[in-house]
Amino acid sequence: MNQWKNFSKGFIKENPVFILLLGMCPTLGTTGSAINGLGMGLATTFVLVMSNLVISLIKNLIPDKVRIPAFIVVIATFVTIVQMVMQAYLPSLYESLGLFIPLIVVNCIVLGRAEAFASKNSIFSSIIDGVGIGLGFAFALTVLGSVRELLGSGKIFNLNVYPEQYGMLIFILAPGAFIALGFLIAIINRLNKSKA
Repeated sequence: MNQWKNFSKGFIKENPVFILLLGMCPTLGTTGSAINGLGMGLATTFVLVMSNLVISLIKNLIPDKVRIPAFIVVIATFVTIVQMVMQAYLPSLYESLGLFIPLIVVNCIVLGRAEAFASKNSIFSSIIDGVGIGLGFAFALTVLGSVRELLGSGKIFNLNVYPEQYGMLIFILAPGAFIALGFLIAIINRLNKSKA
């Protein structure tokens, strides 16, 4: 039962983007559209789950002096797998995400969960934690990408909602990421305060 609390905690109460404000580089850089946000979020979720699994398996074999470099090697392995699969099967998404895919290796969310959780807990708990945090990250990126795409071009997932000429170009550009994220964080903080 405790594992499921970790899942919901990562998805809602400790959402990496909206609550903890972690992983801002890919959050702001890849959310020009809902598809990009979802793609980056799912790629990060896969890396989180698999690296948590492996690190939890080998945690007792890694000497303390090389713990962080060993974690980075494990994470980099799964990032390479994601990068190669995405390049082979989703080339347009791979092109649009570009440099942000290899940067998953140094994403503070992934390394932080490896250090804080997977290296200290059971395999099953680590997998559930990775799924919860990863899906929370994917949810946040998809919501932010959807808001930016809707306000900027009148579309969501490339489906027309209203004519493109009424869109506000700023939301597709870099400043729009900051503006949209700021408003989403304000809304979530307001909702959290009203629940308390």
